[in-house]
Amino acid sequence: MYISEQLKQANIAEYLLYMWQIEDTIRAYNLDIDKIASDYIPKFKLDEERSNTLKGWYESLIQMMHEEGVEEQGHLQINKNIILLLTDIHLQVLKSPKFPFYSAAYYKALPFIVEYRNKSNGQDKSEIENCFDALYMVMLLKAQGKPVTAETASAIDNIVKMLSMLSEYYKKDKANELEV
Repeated sequence: MYISEQLKQANIAEYLLYMWQIEDTIRAYNLDIDKIASDYIPKFKLDEERSNTLKGWYESLIQMMHEEGVEEQGHLQINKNIILLLTDIHLQVLKSPKFPFYSAAYYKALPFIVEYRNKSNGQDKSEIENCFDALYMVMLLKAQGKPVTAETASAIDNIVKMLSMLSEYYKKDKANELEV
């Protein structure tokens, strides 16, 4: 089982961030499957069969990126659909009196979501997508060895707590166990 499959089952938020990273990795290789196969996939030290399977997965993602016009920016529809599902669950849970801890986490994170939305011109995106954008931005900063302010770290911590709860509700929803 590959990382993407494991993450999708275990934590949908981590899966989505991973898939965004994969989209950016593909872009870094100019959507060139031959470069990915020769320079990137060998880093995983897989046997030939698993390497070929992974290459096929990357090929299918590249094809989707071409078909959906997200070669340079944006996200695949499969990833957008997860945002839509999470947004739907988020709104259902917020409306229900059964989830006071989620509501509290949301209202604690809300000022940071609004601030990020205003700074990033994310008004046309859902709050949940803005949360993921903020997390991804911080993830990239850390990967580049750039500093993250204490204020940003605190904001991200609040957003992470909310999205962690939402990820659990997503799992329950998938198992038909979420009662709103």
